[in-house]
Amino acid sequence: MPNKNLEEAKEKLKKHIIDESELSAADIASHLKILKTHDEDEYAKYLEKLDAHTLGEAAMEMPEHMLRDVIENIPNDKIAEAIDELESDDATDLIQTIEEIDEEKAKELFSSLEIDSQKEISKLINYEDNEAGAYMQTELFSARLDESLGSAIARFRIMKQENKIENVFSLFVVDNEGVLKHTIALEDLITYDFNLNLNQIVVEDEERFKPHFAIDSDDIKVVADIIMDYDLSAIAVTNRAGILLGRITTDDIHDFLKESATEQIYNLAGVNDEAEEEGLVKTGRARAAWLFVNLITAILGVIVIGFFEKSIESLVALAVLMPIVASMGGNAGNQTLAVTVRRLALGEIGIDDFWTVLKKEIIMAIFNSLIFAIFLGVLVGLWFDMPMLGVVIAVAMVANIIMAAFLGTFIPLTLKRIGLDPAVGSTVFLTTATDIIGFFVFLGLATWILL
Repeated sequence: MPNKNLEEAKEKLKKHIIDESELSAADIASHLKILKTHDEDEYAKYLEKLDAHTLGEAAMEMPEHMLRDVIENIPNDKIAEAIDELESDDATDLIQTIEEIDEEKAKELFSSLEIDSQKEISKLINYEDNEAGAYMQTELFSARLDESLGSAIARFRIMKQENKIENVFSLFVVDNEGVLKHTIALEDLITYDFNLNLNQIVVEDEERFKPHFAIDSDDIKVVADIIMDYDLSAIAVTNRAGILLGRITTDDIHDFLKESATEQIYNLAGVNDEAEEEGLVKTGRARAAWLFVNLITAILGVIVIGFFEKSIESLVALAVLMPIVASMGGNAGNQTLAVTVRRLALGEIGIDDFWTVLKKEIIMAIFNSLIFAIFLGVLVGLWFDMPMLGVVIAVAMVANIIMAAFLGTFIPLTLKRIGLDPAVGSTVFLTTATDIIGFFVFLGLATWILL
């Protein structure tokens, strides 16, 4: 029986190649992934049939293992042509990704690029991953103050016809030294007389055309906040002297936020986001590393329980009830952890806010823990006809939930302070800590008070 998804993928790719039907780069990559899964031969054939422009766009959407297929099976000149046709920021990203897979291949491809592409990539590749310059594209629509609007529009028309620029939202106006002075939205440009020069246009309302901009060394998180706060379609990027270098568009910010969110979620679970796109062996190996850590930490919890083996033998109810204390602590801690990591990622809090954040979480933990502790204490006291057992589990729950709130704040902020991703492994360490504390407090109190 034919695979419906496979046949659909073949048909759509065939139409795209033969009839030049419109398919997004993400769709092409997705269809190729289906072919690779079900029919390696067909996958290789369609990969070779893609034109250079489509290949470049699709390569940006491919996981690393598929990109490896591209660089191993597609001629260098075609890959180089594909990279040349990409916007400067995408071309830089693609070269860097290829370099991670095969450094020698990346060098070969780079030397095959057009001189202009080499210059732009060399410029962008020097920025740190978190800097605005690493996300900017150098292709932009700009004009000098003394240039006429008609002349600027004519240049823009040629740029579009030659596919030298995409997704233009505004005109960046610079002085003779290249310093950014104004930003004019395209929708505003068409309302003016094309015979006017740009200086005559902006002088009418300089405040209206005052540019929003980022410095190339700014943190990309700050730039993302500016774009979202002012609902910008694009933002100019300058150096510290104010000279216009490039622009960052909303799709760049969207990609950054998507990657950041994915990384945070995977890190919280102890999963490698890149490995998840690989085959079963690599995916399993990546997950196994953190599962091994979790196994070791789980053994620590068992060791703590072992200290109270005789107590559990004397009062079997302890074995029945102790998972409740650990579970409530773990859930409360994960709530705090998720909120703290998210606020750190969005820049809403920093290391200096530790005591403010901790105070809020502790107060909330005390309030919630008292409510559930009273409820559970009464329920356990009636269930086992042992009022003091109800008191013990209530006190243990309050202690564990408060400690969970502390750790859910302390762990990510401490990781941030020492320069590590606050999400990496936080869940594993937090769950282990709440389990150990919950078991120790509950069984310790029970041993002291009841036995």
